[in-house]
Amino acid sequence: MPTYEYRCKRCGHEFERFQGITEKPLRRCPKCGKAVERLIGTGAGIIFKGSGFYQTDYRSESYKSKARSESAAGGSGSGSAPKGEGAGKDAPAQKKKETK
Repeated sequence: MPTYEYRCKRCGHEFERFQGITEKPLRRCPKCGKAVERLIGTGAGIIFKGSGFYQTDYRSESYKSKARSESAAGGSGSGSAPKGEGAGKDAPAQKKKETK
């Protein structure tokens, strides 16, 4: 059962009610008895439990074995720049100190 948020049009009192989907919306403020409006809430967070929700859950066995062998060898290559892009345009130029 969802939790609905309401706000009184007159006094501004905001409150929540735990109601079934088929129940009719509230009409009166519990504080002053005047009309209320139902607000659009953010809803509940979705929690994914179990396997099957991540891209890596569906990897082939050959991919998994290759990834294990690369990570064991330390050759994953992550964090290093591709060839030819070591100190490119965006890197600041290094100045050499001249000695006389």
